[in-house]
Amino acid sequence: MGWSEEEVVKIRRDLHQIPEIGLSEFQTHAYLMSKIKELPKNRIEVKTMETAITVRVKGTNPTKTIGWRTDIDGLPIKEETGLSYSSQTEGRMHACGHDFHMTIALGVLERVAESQLENDVLFFFQPAEENLSGAKIYYDNGFVGDESIDEMFGLHVAPHLVPKAIGTLDGTLFAGACRFIVTLKGKEGHAAFPHEANDMIVAASSFVQQVQTIISRNVDPMESSVITFGEFNAGIADNVVAGQAVLTGTIRSLTYEISTLTQSRMRDIAEGIARSFNCEVVLELDQKGYVPVVNNSKITQDFMDYFKEKQSVEFVEVKEAMTGEDFGYLLKQIPGLMFWLGVGSEYGLHHGKFNPDESVIFPAIKEISDYIKHRDCIR
Repeated sequence: MGWSEEEVVKIRRDLHQIPEIGLSEFQTHAYLMSKIKELPKNRIEVKTMETAITVRVKGTNPTKTIGWRTDIDGLPIKEETGLSYSSQTEGRMHACGHDFHMTIALGVLERVAESQLENDVLFFFQPAEENLSGAKIYYDNGFVGDESIDEMFGLHVAPHLVPKAIGTLDGTLFAGACRFIVTLKGKEGHAAFPHEANDMIVAASSFVQQVQTIISRNVDPMESSVITFGEFNAGIADNVVAGQAVLTGTIRSLTYEISTLTQSRMRDIAEGIARSFNCEVVLELDQKGYVPVVNNSKITQDFMDYFKEKQSVEFVEVKEAMTGEDFGYLLKQIPGLMFWLGVGSEYGLHHGKFNPDESVIFPAIKEISDYIKHRDCIR
């Protein structure tokens, strides 16, 4: 029944070689569609929009729809693994395991399509997880939002867990992420006459220092949040007072409330800097769909109970992570959960040498397929 282990490993390697950036996953889309076309056509309904795909496997007597989501995009990272099946596109890599995610989803889809489940199972192959929140785009435009999904599941590979281990927790698994851009505009001038200019390096430096007090003085010490400035660009020469500075960074928070508080305080500080330095400060906060990934308690308890009893699985109750994932937007609309799947890589996610253990794929397909069959029996 289903593809062999050799066949699913080949699928993963094929996908690994064609990483594409979000909303441009055309080659990936074509490859996925070629595999989906191998499935029994009388059991499935396929829908596409741009590079997004949904496949509904029709149940024999459906009373609910179980959803499974996989992301399909790659990252703008140069691959350094040296593998024979490395990325064929310079500066692009599946460094976050989405090739694993897609392969497992295809394998589970094939097994579900060959089974006689009572309920419908909908598979969502989602673009743009890494950069534009495809979850929000395709939920809000009705592509997935109109599908009446009753429960939603997804996984993420975990290089820090041993191969084949499964881990999750009740409540918040991943943080919400909010990207920000800050542009400060003053007045350029000669370095010898700073009083005739308005130095934005000084203003921006003050902004960076003050923002770091949000975590230490505004956020409850028992809560979790982090603000990181990733870029600080200002100035054109050593003897010119900088008239403009541009900062970019990210806010990570484990709750909606702390994310809102952090963003509000950042706006307050931006307004204060504008007044203090007599300059213009433009703060752009872009959360898109990267809200916290909050697992549903009832479904998570069932998931944990199920896998704790499985002799073939090492279950781990993990801690929260500051990782960002737009699956949180789907879980805000639909009860469900996300879990980690151990792949035991020496190098972590988003690293050019990330090399997850392929022996995980085939067993994962079996375990997840069996769990979906279990969920099919729950009314």
